[in-house]
Amino acid sequence: MKTYLHTPKFKNLLMVVHVYLCLTISTFGQQNTNLLVGASDINITPESPVIMSGYANRDKPFDGVHDEIFARALVFDNGVKQVCIIQADLIGFSHEFSDEVAKSIEKKTGIPASNIMLVAAHNHGGPSTRVYGDNPSKELDKYIKQLKSSLVEVVVSANTKKGKAETGFGVGTCTMNINRRARQADGTIWLGRNPDGPRDTDVAVMKIINETSETKAMLVNWPCHATTGGQDNKQITGDWPGAAARFVQNKSANQFPVAITAGASGDINPIYGPNNKFGDIEAIGMLLGEEIISVADKIITSPSNDLQIVRRELMVPGKERGASRNPNEKIIPGDQQRLTLTVLKVGHVVYVGISGELMTEIGMNIKNNSPYKNTVILTHCNGSTGYLVTDQALKEGGYEPMVSKCMPGTADIIIKNSLEMIDSL
Repeated sequence: MKTYLHTPKFKNLLMVVHVYLCLTISTFGQQNTNLLVGASDINITPESPVIMSGYANRDKPFDGVHDEIFARALVFDNGVKQVCIIQADLIGFSHEFSDEVAKSIEKKTGIPASNIMLVAAHNHGGPSTRVYGDNPSKELDKYIKQLKSSLVEVVVSANTKKGKAETGFGVGTCTMNINRRARQADGTIWLGRNPDGPRDTDVAVMKIINETSETKAMLVNWPCHATTGGQDNKQITGDWPGAAARFVQNKSANQFPVAITAGASGDINPIYGPNNKFGDIEAIGMLLGEEIISVADKIITSPSNDLQIVRRELMVPGKERGASRNPNEKIIPGDQQRLTLTVLKVGHVVYVGISGELMTEIGMNIKNNSPYKNTVILTHCNGSTGYLVTDQALKEGGYEPMVSKCMPGTADIIIKNSLEMIDSL
């Protein structure tokens, strides 16, 4: 039998291997346990009546508050990067508004402005943010100033509440949405109900738990306009996003922020409404809320500190508002439009933020071609580029193409850049 002696050189090699394995195991443990998450919410209901947004006929201040509206912030920190998602029960934000708030947040917290995603639920039952017009008013000036301060405050609060967390993700289905590009008797397309049109019914839920396994926050996404409440409603409401968040919270043992965002829904409406029936708002919220809870109950969380974010600012060819909703309407070139794309990866989930009202077909294209199974589209994110429609829709006509400010080819630009950004993660 041969005997092998351990020479000093071989002993040194074994020691190096041993140290390397110990360091690797230690680092692996850190990589899977170091994610810190903070969550907070804040009431952003106006203290005095201001002009509402969402419908052109609203030229007077609201006359009551049916249910209060909120902003929620989630701060993610893996020790290398800090990222923030803010969701608000409002109709949208201009690029200038988003830039100003992000810079203020960076100054207060150190979170880079480029790592902040300010997302509106596109609620048509809230106050104006001047994203669609000036609405001169001292009361609105006062509200918007306070709103900006509140959005910064909620992030500061979330940042101070950071603690070790695990995340998990699940997808359910809610069929209470419908394509709204409906054929009319004269052959044109207008706002209505088109059961044969494309729609995305995914209910995407990220659940975040703390060290004691209590739910710390949820980030939810469903592709649908928040237009259950219609133009005749003169009271502040969070529409179905607010109702769904309340439903989930009321069914939960502990209170935590439920941030509900709109997916690619430029051509998608809720089945109920638009009308002045708050019961319909509560019904959509209940049905969506039940699905959120059902999905969340099945989610298995795990530790991970994989946190990546990329952002692109693009200028895309612009067009003037169409003369009519008719098909093959002449397209007149207009000013270039700013388009902001932000892609965030948290663990094994990818969020694609787009600064506009994205038609559902475009969002579904990105999701279907993403290398990540769990890809979610966040619209009305970091600015407002208006309606972002397909080239086919521009030929067909209708409301969305008529008011869109972007030329044909924009959908391809969005898809190409989004997928490139995802691939870069």
